[in-house]
Amino acid sequence: MDTPIIRISLFLFVLVFFALLENFYPRRRTGGNTKERWKTNFSISIISQVLLQLMLPLSAVLIAVLASGNNFGLFNNIEWPVFIEGALVFLLLDFSIYIQHVLSHKIPILWQIHKVHHSDRELDTSTAVRFHPLEIYISMLYKSIVIIVLGPSAVLVLIFEIVLSSSAIFNHANLKLPAKIDRLLRKTIVTPDMHRLHHSVREFESSKNYGFNFSFWDRVFDTHLKVSDEYHKKMTLGLESHQSINTDRLIWSLWLPFIKK
Repeated sequence: MDTPIIRISLFLFVLVFFALLENFYPRRRTGGNTKERWKTNFSISIISQVLLQLMLPLSAVLIAVLASGNNFGLFNNIEWPVFIEGALVFLLLDFSIYIQHVLSHKIPILWQIHKVHHSDRELDTSTAVRFHPLEIYISMLYKSIVIIVLGPSAVLVLIFEIVLSSSAIFNHANLKLPAKIDRLLRKTIVTPDMHRLHHSVREFESSKNYGFNFSFWDRVFDTHLKVSDEYHKKMTLGLESHQSINTDRLIWSLWLPFIKK
């Protein structure tokens, strides 16, 4: 099973699919800098992945294989029915991502890195890959620890990773869903409207809606917020302190974590 090829192929398919959808059914009007933004956002992603492979040439799936081979983790030492194990693993991995996201906002040094993602003043499918190399590296270390503790099967980890990246593309998309469909979906999963609010310049709003896959974590931990349809159209996105700065520059974006402001 060539997992990198599977992941990349599915990622590109989902990316192109939602990029086309958001082009035909946009939620908000976008500025004229789309080409520059996309070039920067995808350049950041490529640099992040290359550096990750050089610094930590391991994937979440490989960590799961190593954990299984050494009997590390909860699920490698207790026999569970397949469907129960699958459901529990998916829930626990998703919860760990929710916690990681909350921490990236609450811990100053992590926020200094994570704000590269939030500095994007538009929100579309390309924003889903706008993560600084340091954040990608820290995220890989964090997921490795979680996988070693839980001991999920490599197949379940692969499925989760595919769903996670696909969900990120979906909920960052500048996509207008019919109101009824949005209401129905957000009972279980994070929709574009739900996540867009998290990218508001207002701190009260950006400290809400942390979920990536399941929406119920935000309800359980009282971090869920919903606003009106009209508010989405006029909402200002990005960082309040960087509204007068061209945040679409590649070098600036890579250097942002080291700028004190």
